Order: sequence, then structure tokens, then C-alpha cells
Amino acid sequence: MCATCGCGDDAAAVIRVPHEHHQHGDHEHDHEHGHDHHHEHQHGPGADHVHLPRTETVSLEMKVLAKNDQLAQRNREWLAERDILALNMMSSPGAGKTTLLERTIRELGELPVAVIEGDQATLLDAERIQATGCKVVQINTGAGCHLDAEMLHRALETLDPAPGTLLFIENVGNLVCPALFDLGERSKVVVISVTEGTDKPLKYPHMFAAAELVLINKIDLLPYVDFDLDKCGEFARAVNPGVQLLPLSVTTGHGVDRWYSWLLEQRHPLKSAALEDAVEPGLE
Repeated sequence: MCATCGCGDDAAAVIRVPHEHHQHGDHEHDHEHGHDHHHEHQHGPGADHVHLPRTETVSLEMKVLAKNDQLAQRNREWLAERDILALNMMSSPGAGKTTLLERTIRELGELPVAVIEGDQATLLDAERIQATGCKVVQINTGAGCHLDAEMLHRALETLDPAPGTLLFIENVGNLVCPALFDLGERSKVVVISVTEGTDKPLKYPHMFAAAELVLINKIDLLPYVDFDLDKCGEFARAVNPGVQLLPLSVTTGHGVDRWYSWLLEQRHPLKSAALEDAVEPGLE
């Protein structure tokens, strides 16, 4: 967990909608980050650097995560009451999450969809999602490198998704901290691209261990990069034996139908099970 980047300060996060026109004064956040800036780093001769013992740091991290888990459960109950399927979309920067969501929203027309975007700064991704006609809000985390349950709670109040909505939560591009913070989502979906390297699951095991589904994007580039699909799948299942893997190309559309089928199965699990039970023996 990141102890010094400001991740624990969800009050510094700003919830925005892309159609708002901000005056210059709207950006005055007064830099109130929930902690005092009395660090007193004296670097002269004999300066004393006081560091928290490791045991105290671990204890603080555990308290932060425990509080987050309580807030996440509140979110989960709120979403369940409204029959909203929330998916936590996580990846490295540039893996293709936003492009995937743009295509999904345009082509999966049978479900109401809403999106919560997470980035350190700008409304760029939220504006791209808004251009599809989808309801969206942006969370700007400032120095924070992940979303947390309190940020999601505030974003849900602003977004106010309708009952029955398919809600995509596009987390900040980062394969470390987002894996640790439950938001109250139904499932975590990890997106990687073939340009990132075959050994990604071994380098970031917590992320892949938390995922229910791994989408391997940009397979149209396989002829041009050193990436082994089978080996990547082997590595992913080494840290998470039950994980599902789905290779696809958002650019060409190859494999996206399987992604849509997976979404529908999550949204209508009982209906899907009923249809499977109705298939006569010998016709599969």
C-alpha cells in the first residue's frame, strides 16, 4: 500500500461531470488534504529524521483497509437494492479500458449503462464516454493512485444510476493499489495488452489474484510483439486458478462477442442458467 502518495485522503478527490463549465474559481481546492504539512525535513548537519516504526505503518494500513471494507459493504448493499451490476475495471495506463468501454456501450444496446471514470486529473476519458450518449461522472484523485469506497459512494450520489444499470467503474491506471481496495463491486475485471509482456501476472500477483476475468487486449498486434498467450494464461492461473481469460482486440472486434456474453451472464445469471437447463440432451 502507498503510505506517502496521498491515497488515504479521499477528501482530496473531486467528483465532476463532463458537461460542467468551470470558472477559474472552481479549481480553488485550498489544498486541504486532510493532514498537516509540518514535516520539518531539516537536511542540515545533524538533522534528525524520525520515521514511523514498521509495525506502526502496517497497523495504519490495516486500519485504512478495514475502514474501506466497511464503506465498500455499504456500497454493495446500496447497489444490490437497486439491482445494479458494478464492475471494477483495472489495468495499466494504455491497456485500452476506455476504448473497450466506448465500443461496449455502443454495441451492447440492450442494457442501461453508466460509467464512473477514475483518473488523477482531467475530464478526457469522461468526455469520451459522454460522446457515446452514456451517463458518466469523473473522479479526479489528485495524487491518489486508486479509487476507494468513499470516492465511489460520493460518485454514486452524483451519478444516481437507474435501477437495473450496468455500471462500469474505470479505476485509475495502476496494477498495484487498486487491487487492495474493495469498492463494493460485483467483480473485478483486469485488462492487459499484448504490448505489456507475457509475465504481467507474475509481476503483479495481487491484481490477478483479485480478478474474476482477465481481458487480454490488442491481440491484433500479436504478429509484431513477443507475447505468448498460452504462457500468460498459465501465469495468471498460477496466482488465480479460477480466473477466466478472454483474448480480444477492441480495434478489430475479434473476441468482443465473448466479452458481451460474459457481461450478459453476470447481469442475468438466473436467466442464463434457466436457458442452459432448457437445452435438450444431445443438442449441445
